[in-house]
Amino acid sequence: MANYYVNRTAQTNGDHEVHKQGCTWLPNSQNRIDLGYQASDAAALRAARRYFTRVDGCRFCCPSIHRH
Repeated sequence: MANYYVNRTAQTNGDHEVHKQGCTWLPNSQNRIDLGYQASDAAALRAARRYFTRVDGCRFCCPSIHRH
């Protein structure tokens, strides 16, 4: 299990990106929501959808849920 975060600021396409703890592209602490420890990338994506309709996984740390 890993700890996940979702970026509060949307990307230019409107998606809010999900990241794992330790990712190089993890947003600063003021600009992320802690999703807690999740069993999988897919579980983290579902947790992020509680906050935002449009979410996507980071292509570097969560490639299994990265769409764009």
